[in-house]
Amino acid sequence: MSGRVTARHVAQRAGVSQSTVSYVLNDSPNQTITPATRQRVLDAVEELHYVPSAAARALRSGTSRVALIVLPDAPIGSTISQLIERVSDDLEPFGYSVVYRRHRGSAMLERAWRETRPAAVVDLAAVGEEDRRRIRAAGIPVIEAALDDLSRVGALSVGQVEIGRLQAHHLLELGHRHLGYAAPDDRRVDGYYTRRLLGVREACAAAGVPEPVVVPVPLDAGSGAAAVSRWTMAPRGEQVTGVCAYNDEVAFALLAGARILGRVIPDDLAVVGVDNVPLSPLAAPALTTVDIGTMQIADELSRLMRAAMLGEDASVGLVEPAATLVRRAST
Repeated sequence: MSGRVTARHVAQRAGVSQSTVSYVLNDSPNQTITPATRQRVLDAVEELHYVPSAAARALRSGTSRVALIVLPDAPIGSTISQLIERVSDDLEPFGYSVVYRRHRGSAMLERAWRETRPAAVVDLAAVGEEDRRRIRAAGIPVIEAALDDLSRVGALSVGQVEIGRLQAHHLLELGHRHLGYAAPDDRRVDGYYTRRLLGVREACAAAGVPEPVVVPVPLDAGSGAAAVSRWTMAPRGEQVTGVCAYNDEVAFALLAGARILGRVIPDDLAVVGVDNVPLSPLAAPALTTVDIGTMQIADELSRLMRAAMLGEDASVGLVEPAATLVRRAST
């Protein structure tokens, strides 16, 4: 058959009405369609290689089979890419596609969800309360991933303060008493950075050691070298011997900077990253880091989305992800 195959062609081949084709393909409830009729429709779909129009389906039902993930307006690094890929792998077998948008203003966000007509919106700590209210008012469920907030019922809390605590506790347990903190130079990630730094500061206070010496570290070897020099060349008794990096990328800049200066990691400076990206075990030396549980976060978000799409209570059995330390040669 030449040209685009439509539901009308399927109906003609199966000897049924177009509405019957629609009922079968959408598995519509409360319809008395015999097994034989259903099979004729499915056979016609297969014979004609018919693919339903996603746009038409969205217009009929009010939603598409799309999950919209809303990200903060920040760089999309390896961890976010892994999370999106995992959620896509989780939802595709159920017939859903995943798209993402960075939150760059309420007007752009509203245009995105109105045009997409998603079956659910996933808010990765990016959407404000008013935007969430508007989306829910349109009948679209919103799955929230909040930062360090266990008070939101049904929201997945991703603990950033605990990440900083894990980094600092590890260095303190190794005997380091003067810690540094390698901060990002991108203000767009302040929501994550300030919480992770708070965790490091809390651990230092509990151990009775000085606050960490915070130095911004852009992602280049020269900046890494300048930071390493500042920490290790401090007056005697104030030299930093262990550093918590905002993430693995910042840690890589420190490792590169240490090589420029001829410093030995971890003898001269121990370094702990965050994220456990695939390159972290390949660094020289292999990077000690905190695994934030990206796959667990993704799987839980997928479960919450499927529940919301089915109209079920998404908070039932909510599992909060746990960060873990992965010790390697850099400490």
